[in-house]
Amino acid sequence: MRRTRRALAVLALVAGLFGSTPAQARAPGGSEVPLLAYYYQWFEASSWQRAKTDYPRLGRYSSDDPQIMRTHITWAKAAGIDGFIVSWKSTPVNDRRLRLLMTVAGQEHFKISVIYQGLDFARHPLPVAKVAADFAAFATWYADSPVLFQLGGRPLTVFSGTWAYSHADVARITAPVRDRLLILNTEKNQAGYQRLADVTDGDAYYWSSVHPDTNVNHASKLRAMGQAVHAAHGYWLAPFAPGFDARLVGGTKEVPRKDGQTLQAEYAAAVGSQPDALGLISWNEFSENSYVEPSVAYGNRYLDVLRGLRGESVATATGPTGNTPAVVRQHQASGAGYWPNLLRLGGFAVVLFAAVTLLARHRTERRPP
Repeated sequence: MRRTRRALAVLALVAGLFGSTPAQARAPGGSEVPLLAYYYQWFEASSWQRAKTDYPRLGRYSSDDPQIMRTHITWAKAAGIDGFIVSWKSTPVNDRRLRLLMTVAGQEHFKISVIYQGLDFARHPLPVAKVAADFAAFATWYADSPVLFQLGGRPLTVFSGTWAYSHADVARITAPVRDRLLILNTEKNQAGYQRLADVTDGDAYYWSSVHPDTNVNHASKLRAMGQAVHAAHGYWLAPFAPGFDARLVGGTKEVPRKDGQTLQAEYAAAVGSQPDALGLISWNEFSENSYVEPSVAYGNRYLDVLRGLRGESVATATGPTGNTPAVVRQHQASGAGYWPNLLRLGGFAVVLFAAVTLLARHRTERRPP
């Protein structure tokens, strides 16, 4: 009996180590939760000279480069990301880049949303008339585009900085376009959300600086926020990040990445809040060091972690710096792709052989003479 239990335990180990797949995040209705990554399109060659400790693996690119956009989308899709939430307000440069990104995304069957930057560089609110005009223009130009990510039949947008606007000002901005767009506020607590619940369509809390190891209320706060938003029949976009360090741009806080542990912990807390969508902070925020885009310092590490969390196993980002990477299947990849899988298969064989040997020995001992 003891040998039987030992053999069964070995078989259970085989199943646990080799037969399981990563758990999928599920939406309140039971389907897989969409994952959107915040995406910044403000990069010029000069942008990389300010407040950076790491650089993209693709080089110090311009946000006007369609090949960079295509590569970003290819990599993002391979890691289980469904779309980008693009930082935007209407300027000639931003409008040009958004149109180009939407064109590329349409060709790649990828989704786009926008986060409207309602605060200026000094963190002051933009004039209400300007914000209202920009939302109206976005609705006119893009609301019918099939590239836009939708929830409940309307394109999703996020209004950043809503805490700096009065209820009346937010209502003036959102009322003319809410029949064509979803507009989520970016309030930081339940009271803030409830203040604007009747003039917005939910909440997208941009919480990139939380330290999950020291903030014991992190997960419970996200759950409470999600419950408050759903109680008001709104949509909840839950945040998570791989780490944070904005000290070079005036911040005082650092959240260490811990080789992916921070990303895993924050992802679990976000999923536990029953979101309608997940908001990854971020794809390429290199000044605040919250990016997952493959970089010089980290390589593909954070897309690999994300791919594991999302249960994606078919593709990985590879290719020389500065060129469009080929997206290949992991069993064809060199180095980090091939050998772990080979060792995994070898380990499976060893453990399975041990289990079968124990069972066979046990049966032999019990066979009547």
